[in-house]
Amino acid sequence: MRSLFTLIFFFLIIQITRGQDNTYTISFENAVHHEGKVRASFHNLESREVSLRMSRTSPGRYALHEFAKNVYNLEVTDGNGTPLEVTRPDPYQWVVTGHNGTIHVSYTIYANHADGTYAQIDETHAHLNIPATFIFVPELRYRPVEVKFKVREDLNWKVATQLKPLKDGSFYAPNLDYFMDSPTEISDHSMRSFKMYSGDKEYEIRFVLHHEGTEAAFDTYFEKVKAIVTEQKAVFGELPEFDYGTYTFLACYLPHVAGDGMEHRNSTVLTSTRSLANGGMERNIGTVSHEFFHAWNVERIRPKSLEPFDYEAADMSGALWFAEGFTSYYTSLILCRAGIITPEQYIEGLSGTFNYVWNSPARKYFNPIEMSYQAPFVDAARSVDDVNRENTFISYYSYGSMLGLALDLELRTLNKKYSLDGYMQMVWQAYGKKEIPYTINDLQETLNTYTASDFGDYFFDNYIYKSNMPDFSKLFASMGVSLNRESQKAYTGMVTSLRKGKTVISRNVKSNTPAYRAGLEKGDIILAVNEKPVSETITLTKITEELVPGNTITIDFERFGKLRRATLLLEEDPTYKIYLFEKENKTLSDTQMEKRKSWLSSKS
Repeated sequence: MRSLFTLIFFFLIIQITRGQDNTYTISFENAVHHEGKVRASFHNLESREVSLRMSRTSPGRYALHEFAKNVYNLEVTDGNGTPLEVTRPDPYQWVVTGHNGTIHVSYTIYANHADGTYAQIDETHAHLNIPATFIFVPELRYRPVEVKFKVREDLNWKVATQLKPLKDGSFYAPNLDYFMDSPTEISDHSMRSFKMYSGDKEYEIRFVLHHEGTEAAFDTYFEKVKAIVTEQKAVFGELPEFDYGTYTFLACYLPHVAGDGMEHRNSTVLTSTRSLANGGMERNIGTVSHEFFHAWNVERIRPKSLEPFDYEAADMSGALWFAEGFTSYYTSLILCRAGIITPEQYIEGLSGTFNYVWNSPARKYFNPIEMSYQAPFVDAARSVDDVNRENTFISYYSYGSMLGLALDLELRTLNKKYSLDGYMQMVWQAYGKKEIPYTINDLQETLNTYTASDFGDYFFDNYIYKSNMPDFSKLFASMGVSLNRESQKAYTGMVTSLRKGKTVISRNVKSNTPAYRAGLEKGDIILAVNEKPVSETITLTKITEELVPGNTITIDFERFGKLRRATLLLEEDPTYKIYLFEKENKTLSDTQMEKRKSWLSSKS
């Protein structure tokens, strides 16, 4: 009798607890027209007036995204099925009154944009980012959530998600934040997995792939994924404690999705139009590397400025140069250490980002912290007015990547026992592993602790709080790497493209360049250089290739239908090239060779 009483008692407790859950179901009968039917129930409501909201933001994004615009056919009833009055005080919420403690909501969601933020429903899949799909009640943020995905069995759909599976086929999240952070891919996908120990715990790393390619190609790709996971674990010395013992890559490589990558606590979304057979084998793998590194850096090594995440306003942080930028630095470095790209490919691949960052006039306006503040305006944000980003903004991904490179080389030059790996491990142990959100000052103090000196003050004062450029020539040379300018190549400072057979300045002209000082501007149509007509065959590039810095040229152009002429004094091209000493037949010293090996070789 006691055993029976105990079972009944625990059964009642479970029922009471589940009665406190926020519950959802979603079905896809009209997937052909990109519609999902959502039903939600909220119980034991204490407030007389309840706000139902669609999020305006999405975990991992920093700009506003108005998901409410795709909600319609909304109906609300109480626990007895009686229709309730609904008002709209603003575009983002529905206010409900007159309920009896329970609210049932049903609505249609339109979804046709598959990436790391939005959702897509069609007959190939239901690609769901939770904030873009499900309505919520803000006051119930800390209640558990259960969701039932009614899959299309006629399409052989299966569910892949970081949510915890329950025995009845539904899925569980401990609270709204975990639910919002749990993208879900429902499709006829393939999956590979492997087990990895971290300390005394075993984790399953799963890679879900929805694509049109072969299983053999997936097998080849998955070996690269395993190599990346192994090398990234070596950076920090351990895996994070993945909830429910799993980490899931949700990859969707199809021609009708939008390219993207988005990190989450125990999963990541990977979307690309490139199939594995059409360039994806090489070009998609970098996103895998970037997003998995976020499992440590930004998901658990978390800026205090992003906590708690706000679903009703833009989320701004001054630490994105570290959270996104240092992650970007490791993206390709890990590919090199894993043997997916060669050291030569890695080194020469630095050139593009290097030139973008250090030749940008934007450094005179904003430091890396202030560049990070721009995220709500640039992180998949949309606007119709023109902006001057070419002169005022450097991506915190790129800027932070170069700062990560600089810090790594500075540390390795300072003392052979130092490296960015060692610093990241210390930040992980102090903040990420304990899940204590950090401030920028915390990063600075940790760097001082790591080097047992005031090196952190020097680095932050010069390169984080200010926008100075490190002595990269010296730093690269210590690793047997050359950094040189393009010699005797003429430079105008403008970017052109062909439009209907005409050569048009296609981007804002960089400030303090020959074209800028001459008054040329985006939209100007270039007609002739030194009275030599410009055409599809005789391009501006071909003409300037014959010139050298110091030459003076005239440019005839058209603006607003009027003919004009400008005079330019050409300058030396500021572009740098980065390459290994061996390309110049330079001999590496034993010290340079040892440092380079320590930097670029496998750590696993």
